[in-house]
Amino acid sequence: MPRLLDLDGRGELTAAHVRLVAGALGRSERTVWRWLAAARRDRRLARVEASRFTVTAEIRQLLALWGGNASRVHADLVRRAAGDPDAPAVPSLSTLHRAIRRDLTRGERAGLKSGEAARRAHDVFGQRPPTHRNAVWEGDHKHVPVEVDVEGESATPWVTWFIDCATKAVTGVAVTAHAPSRDAVLASLRIAITRGEPFGPTGGLPGRIRVDRGKEFLCATVTAAMGAFAVPVTDLPAYSPHLKGTVEALNDAVEEMFLVCLPRYTGRQRLTGGRLADPDAPPLTYEAFVGLLLDWVAWWNTEHRPAALNGKTPLQAWQADPTPLTDVPAEQMATFALEDDGRTYTIGTSGVRWRRRDYLAPWMNGRTGTRVSVRHLPHHDDTIEVFDAATGRHLGSAFLAAAASREQIRSVLAARTAAARRLKADLKAAEKLRRRRFEASTTASPPRPLTSPTSAQAEEELGAAARTDRRALARPDFVPHGPAPDTWARPRPLRTPTPDKDQADDR
Repeated sequence: MPRLLDLDGRGELTAAHVRLVAGALGRSERTVWRWLAAARRDRRLARVEASRFTVTAEIRQLLALWGGNASRVHADLVRRAAGDPDAPAVPSLSTLHRAIRRDLTRGERAGLKSGEAARRAHDVFGQRPPTHRNAVWEGDHKHVPVEVDVEGESATPWVTWFIDCATKAVTGVAVTAHAPSRDAVLASLRIAITRGEPFGPTGGLPGRIRVDRGKEFLCATVTAAMGAFAVPVTDLPAYSPHLKGTVEALNDAVEEMFLVCLPRYTGRQRLTGGRLADPDAPPLTYEAFVGLLLDWVAWWNTEHRPAALNGKTPLQAWQADPTPLTDVPAEQMATFALEDDGRTYTIGTSGVRWRRRDYLAPWMNGRTGTRVSVRHLPHHDDTIEVFDAATGRHLGSAFLAAAASREQIRSVLAARTAAARRLKADLKAAEKLRRRRFEASTTASPPRPLTSPTSAQAEEELGAAARTDRRALARPDFVPHGPAPDTWARPRPLRTPTPDKDQADDR
């Protein structure tokens, strides 16, 4: 209409213009001429909307009160209007239904009925741009809906894992029979960073880690451990699973593709009255469940082909990515994620006394009286790491003496025996050095100490001998020859033979 009015105001409007607009809008020319007449008369460029009932803030509140039930909202409006003569007329139930469908989106109707989670299911989310391997990891806990046997008691385990967002490869997994704590996060991170079995060769140091405000992921131990490698841990807003969609998709996949087929799955179909089809099905043992889960993770990395990887498995996508990896040396991983109470201890004859318990190690032999500091993994007190208190040098690991195995005790005894043998050998060598030897005497003279040349002196003497011309030392006339003994056979002079005798001899 603005264009047609502009042409009409300049006197350039023709029937051809009206015909062109009518064809483009799918209307008749008569309808366009009528719109143009109304625009000239009323200066109105759009159609006049008929008055109709709309959803107000009061209607929205009533929908939330009655859980999205429009019939109950209509009955409440009728009841209120009956008690208030000045209240506006109440529309029919069908009109209310039409207004709700027209004025409220699907997400708003679902939210007023079931809450925020239902409303969010109708939202749209963008995808992050593709990145390279180890650019970003996402970590999360998954409460496994499967009952397993943990030392005779039924429990539902938890899985803590990390996944690479670019290649969809699971880099580290840790399973706990109870609600996870920071030790599960550290155990999963350690196996992911070291690229060890059973998840290698994926892993290494990531550029960033995204988590969802879990207190286990954001504790000081985890942030300090990753901060030492300059890896930031991004704290996502609460209740925002769409911001870490890769690991959330993994959580859904493991349940739909693996957990649903296990015995004692809590989401199993039920009979009338909520009864299970086989309530007496034996549960898996904890060890068996962990083994099956690790087998599934291996299948995910090596055989599963997610749609986002264009026909590749996560391992193939990982190996095809040329991005350099950053590995952590073993000596740095020895102190990864260890907690220090800040106190100093002394190695005694019973080892290191820590938390009223003794810890031993073979390397402690001969180190009693040494001042040390102790670090340990959270919630793991079976072994500790011992460091020199003065230099901070890592001395070694120590095990709990009260729970030591036979092999561990034997290692301590073997180290002590080896130290005793070394000392005995050193003392014997010292006795040999202390004992003095003398030269053999052929005449009555004072004893002369027999000294052996050192290796440097022997080399010098041999070198001097090699440089000497031994022919110059030869003196054949130094000792005059004497007469030959009578018993020697003396040579006879040669005689010239005569010809006759020679011929006779020939005959």
